[in-house]
Amino acid sequence: MRWRGLFFVALGINLVLGTLCLHWVPAPPHARNSAGHERELLVKTNVVVRKQFFSWSQIESTDYSRYIANLRDIGCPEPTIRDIIIADVNSLFARRMGSEVTTPEQQWWRSEPDTRVLRAAVEKLRGLESERRRLLTQLLGASWEAGDLNNLPRPSRRGVKLDGPVLSQLSAELKDLLQAADTRAGDRSAAYLAARQAAGLAPDPAELGRLRKQAREELAHILTPPQLEDYMLRNSTEADNLRTELGELKFFNATPEEFRAMFHAADAYNSKILTLTPPTDAAGISERQSLEQQRETTLKTALGAERYELLQLLQDPVYRDAFAAAQRAGNPAAARTLYEISQTVAEQEAALRSKTNWTPEQLAIALQRAKLEQLKANAQALGQDLPEDPSATAPTPTAPRSPPNAPIPFSLQTHPHVLGIGENEGSLSTLYGVSISALRAANPDVNLRKLRPGDSVLIPNRPSPTGP
Repeated sequence: MRWRGLFFVALGINLVLGTLCLHWVPAPPHARNSAGHERELLVKTNVVVRKQFFSWSQIESTDYSRYIANLRDIGCPEPTIRDIIIADVNSLFARRMGSEVTTPEQQWWRSEPDTRVLRAAVEKLRGLESERRRLLTQLLGASWEAGDLNNLPRPSRRGVKLDGPVLSQLSAELKDLLQAADTRAGDRSAAYLAARQAAGLAPDPAELGRLRKQAREELAHILTPPQLEDYMLRNSTEADNLRTELGELKFFNATPEEFRAMFHAADAYNSKILTLTPPTDAAGISERQSLEQQRETTLKTALGAERYELLQLLQDPVYRDAFAAAQRAGNPAAARTLYEISQTVAEQEAALRSKTNWTPEQLAIALQRAKLEQLKANAQALGQDLPEDPSATAPTPTAPRSPPNAPIPFSLQTHPHVLGIGENEGSLSTLYGVSISALRAANPDVNLRKLRPGDSVLIPNRPSPTGP
């Protein structure tokens, strides 16, 4: 009977515990069905949602193999991985090309590219390109190039080159700002020129100067003074004009220091001159002339007297020809002498052409003789040997003796000759095949021993009717 009592006691305890559980556990939520009756909603509590946090710095790595593994760990698609790695590698090698390769464009002081620098740049670029391709093949396999089409630049504008020791070190943000400023400046100039052309008007230099000044001020807010100087020396209109001018002079060969000095000397005053309105009165003309004179004085001080003189001489095409001839002969120091000879011959030719009593044949002979004497003088100035004149050893024909008071024979009829450089009575005797005594007889009032270039001498005609 004892176990039966224990059974009823345990049953009573269980009933009490069951009642308490029903009282403490909240009822499940209910919802009404289409009939309006409540129905129980089953809630699953075995799914736990946890938000994952990570930053790109946890994925990106300087080790490209680790970088690719991290991208694959987060489920990045393979085409996207390929594009990310190609773009990153291209950016890396673009920075290296900008800082490690010296291109001819970086030598902003040269009007003509240095062929040695060009060859070295081509070899360096070829080596970097081979290194880039090897790295991408190692990382992405041999078929990576098929996906590189998405990363090729397709610029719609020319843009500016930002390489070299100064500009290549700019941050990506500064480079973007520079490109944007260059684009804005180009758009403003293009719009102004198009509007003037549509109106049938020529561009106003003062307005062009104002646009350039505006572009310069925008750049000054982006770059430091050394960066702005490097940018202007490479990309400004003023520097382009200076390179063109020096290229036309051919032989000045400015050093970097000289080019920089010439750029600053010209830029400081050209910017003021361009902003001036076209002068219409004496005051405006005087102001412009004063600025131009100050520019020349500053330029002469920057270059020095000797280099400034060479710069001025090279403005004359005749001097450039003389300089080129002296260089070809290996004697550059003779350029000034050749130039002076050319000037003298030009004066002689002008004097010959001014004679109105000469026949065209006489003028042609005299001009040809002047050219011949110029060639001889040039050869002497360059230290070159003259070929032997075969007529110097030829016998001189003698004129027949005439009785007193006889009429002047054909052989004593004369024609004028204007002396060229280096000519004297001996050379005239040899040139025309007449004796010195015949020359003196034809010129009784002329001292043939003291002849100078430009003097006129009468030459007796030889017995042949064909003339000299």
